[in-house]
Amino acid sequence: MEHVTEGSWESLPVPLHPRVLDVLQELGFPYMTPVQSATIPLFMKNKDVAAEAVTGSGKTLAFVIPILEILLRREEKLKKSQVGAIIITPTRELAVQIDEVLSHFTKPFPQFSQILWIGGRNPGEDVARFKEHGGNIIVATPGRLEDMFRRKAEGLDLASCVKSLDVLVLDEADRLLDMGFEASINTILEFLPKQRRTGLFSATQTQEVENLVRAGLRNPVRISVKEKGAAASSTQKTPSRLENYYMVCKADEKFNQLVHFLRNHKQEKHLVFFSTCACVEYYGKALEALVRSVKIMCIHGKMKYKRNKIFMEFRQLQSGILVCTDVMARGIDIPEVNWVLQYDPPSSASAFVHRCGRTARIGHGGSALVFLLPMEESYVNFLAINQKCPLQAMKLQKNTVDLLPKLKSMALADRAVFEKGMKAFVSYVQAYAKHECNLIFRLKDLDFASIARGFALLRMPKMPELRGKQFPDFVPVDVNTDTIPFKDKIREKQRQKLLEQQRKEKTENEGRRKFIKNKAWSKQKAKKEKKKKMNEKRKREEGSDINDEDMEELLNDTRLLKKFKKGKITEEEFEKRLLTGGKRSVKTAGLGISDSEDDV
Repeated sequence: MEHVTEGSWESLPVPLHPRVLDVLQELGFPYMTPVQSATIPLFMKNKDVAAEAVTGSGKTLAFVIPILEILLRREEKLKKSQVGAIIITPTRELAVQIDEVLSHFTKPFPQFSQILWIGGRNPGEDVARFKEHGGNIIVATPGRLEDMFRRKAEGLDLASCVKSLDVLVLDEADRLLDMGFEASINTILEFLPKQRRTGLFSATQTQEVENLVRAGLRNPVRISVKEKGAAASSTQKTPSRLENYYMVCKADEKFNQLVHFLRNHKQEKHLVFFSTCACVEYYGKALEALVRSVKIMCIHGKMKYKRNKIFMEFRQLQSGILVCTDVMARGIDIPEVNWVLQYDPPSSASAFVHRCGRTARIGHGGSALVFLLPMEESYVNFLAINQKCPLQAMKLQKNTVDLLPKLKSMALADRAVFEKGMKAFVSYVQAYAKHECNLIFRLKDLDFASIARGFALLRMPKMPELRGKQFPDFVPVDVNTDTIPFKDKIREKQRQKLLEQQRKEKTENEGRRKFIKNKAWSKQKAKKEKKKKMNEKRKREEGSDINDEDMEELLNDTRLLKKFKKGKITEEEFEKRLLTGGKRSVKTAGLGISDSEDDV
């Protein structure tokens, strides 16, 4: 490993507690990274900081150490229920990771208690744990923290507990705002004391982060740490030890290329990114069946309770494959990841950089590969200019085996696989339509037949994006897909029961259809009558001929008639004003007859 150093911890202008230095030595961090040497002294001197640094540069220790040092220097010691520091982060995986790092440093200081509040856990248990053990340092995701402020009825008055707050940290601040947590962050900030130290840490400084800096920080010191050497001049956003590759292949070749690559790198650790949760579910199952003797795990944002367990288990593995969405793209530190494979390019260019940053962390080497369709090749130049992220071409692998027929046979044998494939295809197309870089990723240019073959679909699904299109290059399987059973006997039994119930309801409703039609017809008739009246009304307003019946109704209803009867206007003038609509200030009989004071 090449050390990215900025001096030893002892060289800091503000000395660290001896026990903190001991922990750093135990963890194998004898030197500081640039972001740590720039941020820690300022944070410890009670400055607000807004730090931007490339992913994998050691931002976690840049705020964990100052938090501990600031709390150790407090004049009044924190009581059990008093909160001294809050760390807010966008995903539960990142929160678990920060909590784990923090626990190494709080272990020598039993006077400090820490607590983790994230989704996927019972909030009632979180309340009970806080009341029993306290939480001087809270690590939380925004949604769960906001929820805890609302649990006063359960005996948790968090608003009073945070009055003692010294430090607030917003980690991956740009991602917090990207994921729609802005409202939650604003709610939380309203509960916190203004006299506090605040740190914003992110890999990219967006306009939203800039707005948050202005709103939440008092005279902040801005820290921007770039890569050294040649990378500094180009302001490269990925680590300099990262080797970035791209491979151009057709949609129906991509899966075969992925499997061939993984089979040839079985002894290594991989992250494989897909664009949607449904794609992770489908291709995760496919890889489990086709890449043997390798531990394959799946993780995505719609998982509620398994995520923490899967994440912690994968971190411990020496080799394996984690199939995931962008929930794993930001700030996650998984040891010794060799390859980051992007089966689908992400929806935003910045997410591309964050995905790649899961490897080549803190001085380690690593590689990343993105698969691109031929129509997407200009994305390479776009990344080089927009993200300062150069990519090298990787040639197509030779002697790949066509595994799509095997994937089709899996779908024919198990309805669960068939349905997952259909959902994955639909979600992929819908995600493609929402791509930020839509000048390159154009939905209208997609070869839907080739993509459907790449998903090993048995037939094309019904969806708005495909309506009216013909696909001569896609040959559906000559099978009634309704007859494909679930391999899981319980699920198949439930499906058959539901189908029987639907058939029964259909039979029962056949006799009622005539009545339903009559009802609908009467409504339609009323609608037609209303439309006819509106048309007649519009014609009258435009000065069309008025029949005798309408004229009589009009004469009985208008004040204009009174003037005519009293001889104030002639019959000719009356008819003329009637047809031109007068001053059109009143809606009498819907004919635009004037009802102003001048005419009375």
